[in-house]
Amino acid sequence: MALEQTVQWYPGHMARAVRRLTEDLRLIDVVIEVVDARVPQAGRNPRLAQLAARHIRLLVLSRSDLASSDATARCLEYLRKNNEHAVALNATAPTGFARLRATVAKLIGELPSARAIVLGIPNAGKSTIINGLAGRAVARTEDRAGVTRAAQWFRMPGKKKVEVMDTAGILMPKISTAQAQWKLALVGAVPRARFDAADIVMQFTQWAAESGIENIPSLETFAQTRGFMQRGTEVNLHNAAWSYIKDFNEGRFGRITLEKEPPP
Repeated sequence: MALEQTVQWYPGHMARAVRRLTEDLRLIDVVIEVVDARVPQAGRNPRLAQLAARHIRLLVLSRSDLASSDATARCLEYLRKNNEHAVALNATAPTGFARLRATVAKLIGELPSARAIVLGIPNAGKSTIINGLAGRAVARTEDRAGVTRAAQWFRMPGKKKVEVMDTAGILMPKISTAQAQWKLALVGAVPRARFDAADIVMQFTQWAAESGIENIPSLETFAQTRGFMQRGTEVNLHNAAWSYIKDFNEGRFGRITLEKEPPP
């Protein structure tokens, strides 16, 4: 059994971004919150929802191609029953971003012009969403947390004038549960320096076994199969764990949603 490690990260630029967000929202008509579809509950920052409570809101479940399609469908149904506008996005699908832009335009309604803001926790896929909304590469996309730091404005193509603001990822000041901590670390919402990779992988494999998910290798098996050996027969679990996390985020273990079904 893995020794649970405390995983937290709330640098100064996030606290400053939250303070600025209150001012930024005065200029905004539509709030687009991006959440990794594999962590649809742990991946949402309650503070962002509170700040944007009076705005038109759209929840985008990113990386839906890596999540269980059934779980994503159930999550969308639950959100819509609770009167939340929500869509799932597969960034590799040719029509995905066109559908997203059409959804934003529909939410804007009769407004001749509007301003939207893209929010979410780090590495949720915000920059990918921004590039898709803009129809071109305007924001840096990397599979690690903390890439976007400053707010930027971009124009969405279409008949209506829609300006979109990209913002830095904002985590909650404290990740509330140990389960949420390892899940957010696994999907890349927390920088590598803030956690032990082997510990996170062991918590994931334990969860997978308890959840009945098949064909998930243990870290030791993965390390031996991939040749992560040192001093002859000794297994290098540290390096193997980083490779394991990379494979998980590339979908090599299948489409996995890390949370149970939403409330009925």
